[in-house]
Amino acid sequence: MTESVAEFYKELANDYHFIFADWRKSVLRQSEALDHLIRAQGLKVGASVLDCSCGIGTQAIGLAVRGYNVHGTDLSAEAVARAQQEAERAKVKITFGVSDFRELEANVPGTFDVVLSCDNSIAHLLTEEDLELALHNMRAKLNPGGLLLLSLRDYDTLIKEKPQSTLPVVADREMGRSIVFQVWDWAEDGRSYRLNHFTLKQQDNDWQTSVNSTRLRAWQRAEIEAALAATGLHNVTWHMPDDESYYQPIVTARLTD
Repeated sequence: MTESVAEFYKELANDYHFIFADWRKSVLRQSEALDHLIRAQGLKVGASVLDCSCGIGTQAIGLAVRGYNVHGTDLSAEAVARAQQEAERAKVKITFGVSDFRELEANVPGTFDVVLSCDNSIAHLLTEEDLELALHNMRAKLNPGGLLLLSLRDYDTLIKEKPQSTLPVVADREMGRSIVFQVWDWAEDGRSYRLNHFTLKQQDNDWQTSVNSTRLRAWQRAEIEAALAATGLHNVTWHMPDDESYYQPIVTARLTD
């Protein structure tokens, strides 16, 4: 993971919500699925949560609305600033900070009942060493018996198909129509790809187009499981979208007492 990742999200901070046809509805829908999963793991509403890749607050805000005690951090200061604004707009109390999730142990005080990183954020980690370093830092922020929760794309399937693009998300908004889609350029070995993120915004009869790019690692489930085991986390369980009504596969693991 390089400085360009911070630049990628700096440039996307104002427009990230265009990824969803209705971002505010998605915030509530995702929090419903995450709340159900967290409670199914034996934790209660009101548990402390560290969202260590909070972005503009997509998961953090929804969980705070549902009564969780949330602290959000992200690599991008611009995304965190946007998340603070959105939390105020939603009238929820969330504390925020700026941190690379490979540096949580040094940058984030205290420990939490739940540490989560959603929206495929760990795919920005391109090496086994960086993945284990990030997981070590997440583990360090867990209370005994705490829950780690990660969501990422279903790369076990995608690496076989190597899709070149995503379907466009088209929405009619107050200022005009928006269209968002991604073009993926796969490495020859299929282990990583360059993501080119296109945002088109209509204003009257004119269109504004922006493109942001970053490289992602197509982590296989077995690779994630090996890294979790190497970090000392246990009870690794995969929760697939058909099972949990969440839009990406989720892996959970526990820090045993």
